[in-house]
Formats: sequence, C-alpha cells, structure tokens
Amino acid sequence: MINWRKECTLDVYKLVLGAFVFVSPWLFAFTYNPARLDAWGSGLLVMSLSAAAMITFVDWEEWLALAVGVWMLAAPWVLGLPHAATKIHVAAGLICIYLAGLELWLVYYFKLQRPPR
Repeated sequence: MINWRKECTLDVYKLVLGAFVFVSPWLFAFTYNPARLDAWGSGLLVMSLSAAAMITFVDWEEWLALAVGVWMLAAPWVLGLPHAATKIHVAAGLICIYLAGLELWLVYYFKLQRPPR
C-alpha cells in the first residue's frame, strides 16, 4: 500500500523518467553496448528507488536517486558514449538530480518548519 505524501508526486515523475531512460536504447537505437547497459541499469535503479520511496519514504532513497542522477550526468564522459546517448543521459541526469534534490529540500524544509508536538 502506498503511503501517499505530497512529495510522492516527485517520485512518480522520477519513476516515469527511469522508465524513459530504460526504454531509450530501443527508442533511439543505441548500438554502443555500454550505452545500452548503462541506460538499462540506471533506468531500472531510478524506477526501483522511486517505487520504494512511494511505498515507504526513507531519505537515503532520495540520496541514492541523487547519486544515480550524478552518475547519469557523468557517464557519457566516463564511458565514452555516442552523441545521442550523451544527450539523453545528460538530460535525464539533470532532471533526476533536480527532482531528488527538490524532494530532499521539501522534506527537510518542512520538517524544520513544523512546530514541535
């Protein structure tokens, strides 16, 4: 059962982003094997972390999603990916970093703003 919080909407966006990265080797016909493997692995990891965060929120899931976003941003230069894969990895990495960072900021900002009980 999903414990829906306001921030879960961002997890849904990350889930869709992970699915897009996962299917991008088929959509854009990646022929370079490391590009396909990295897209499948990164996409699957983002989807898994997003689904886990929707079920039960723990902040380390968001920190891992942020780290995966940083990896997707750096992977084109580390792995030497072709141009099409580079554009997709950089865009998806930036969006993943933004969404995970925004969710962490919202959780910690509102946690600090709540009055003590």
